[in-house]
Amino acid sequence: MKIKQITDVIERFAPLALQESYDNAGLVVGRPDSEVSRALLAVDVTEAVLDEAEREGCGLVITHHPIVFHPLKRFNSADCVQRCVERAIRSGIALYACHTNLDSTPHGMSWRLASLVGVGELRVLEPSPSGVPDAGFGVVGELCEAMPAEAFLRRVMERTGARVVRHSALGDRPVRRVAVCTGAGASLIGAARCAGADLYVTSDLKYNDFMTPDGAFVVADIGHFESEYCAIELLFDVLSKNLRTFAVRRSEASRNPVHYMV
Repeated sequence: MKIKQITDVIERFAPLALQESYDNAGLVVGRPDSEVSRALLAVDVTEAVLDEAEREGCGLVITHHPIVFHPLKRFNSADCVQRCVERAIRSGIALYACHTNLDSTPHGMSWRLASLVGVGELRVLEPSPSGVPDAGFGVVGELCEAMPAEAFLRRVMERTGARVVRHSALGDRPVRRVAVCTGAGASLIGAARCAGADLYVTSDLKYNDFMTPDGAFVVADIGHFESEYCAIELLFDVLSKNLRTFAVRRSEASRNPVHYMV
């Protein structure tokens, strides 16, 4: 199957027009008219993921994060990005990224994570200026029943595989309305508060972000990788439902670069 046939399916679900101006989503390495027999899904392009792609005969690696985010001036194997790009070119492996367009598309990343942790009746937290219905960053919704904040965060840990959750003071207030934003979502703390969220799940919060709620609600940082690992299942569902005869593999080598000492 030609790469373009595969990426067209992804882009119908998550149009490239929805990506942010700073992003580099799309076909990063490879030609649209090249043919591949199978694709590998991962969060990041790493040397371990490329090992797996070569071993499994995957001519296309589809990731959430683009391997090239800033312009490259040299290709001399000086860092992991250069080595991976050089290796992909030598091995004839195409690299495609579906990043902020997958974050902001209707029923995209935050919708998937919220559903995974039991939040329903979802609506967009910060609507996109594109005017596309249900497009935007983050979602807010309701739990079936109110529950203690600690119990809900334990559920989040169990369902996302998060080993650590950093959070503001939990207090005694039960959680019913929950806001969710995959990836770095500190900029949406105000939107979560305005939406009346009892708890906001995101990642990459800084020290002062934990003071912002001021007791009005809880903010929780579950880790960037943990919040975005759902990209693999989301992309798998999109591709498998639309390309029934094409082989799509979930990466077993897609690993969190952050390690924890407990």
